[in-house]
Amino acid sequence: MTAIAPAWMHEQITAAEYDAWSEEQCAGIEIVDGMVVVSPSASKRHNRLARILANALDAAAGPEWNADTDFDVRLQDVPLTNRRSDVVVYRADTIDLTPTRPEHVLMVVEVVSPGSETTDRIVKVDQYAKAGIAFYWRIEQAVNGVPLIYTYILDPATGSYRTGEMFTGTVDISAPFPVQVDLSGI
Repeated sequence: MTAIAPAWMHEQITAAEYDAWSEEQCAGIEIVDGMVVVSPSASKRHNRLARILANALDAAAGPEWNADTDFDVRLQDVPLTNRRSDVVVYRADTIDLTPTRPEHVLMVVEVVSPGSETTDRIVKVDQYAKAGIAFYWRIEQAVNGVPLIYTYILDPATGSYRTGEMFTGTVDISAPFPVQVDLSGI
């Protein structure tokens, strides 16, 4: 038996069309250059890493920033590009604004999983930098169970990220705000 994808998966959609969809229709997809990209469900380990990191960042961020998982960041309207980062740190006063736009976002975090390596290491890095998001973290799930955390900082002059520090399992830095996260028990 062959599965046939719905027509909307083969046609470019606009921001207005996407905004009319229900939350259920938007779950588990991203829109890149107007085309729907379906992502397989993340593993429990992947989701746990994202949740622990989001909770730690949220606690460290203070009242001006929130850190959450599983919602769209509208990188551009035409062609429509929505990314669903694993963790997003965004201005607390924009919690009820939709869509969340790059100017609301301080940092995005992607947890790399099998199948997302190229997208998380190359494609999203360029898209987030072009959108002007100040910080990007990439979490690699190492074979020994202790994650590797790569940090990137936007260089406004070039519009691209420069490499920051790399951490294993524990992060303790002062920018963008003080945070200590121990991911070694994952």
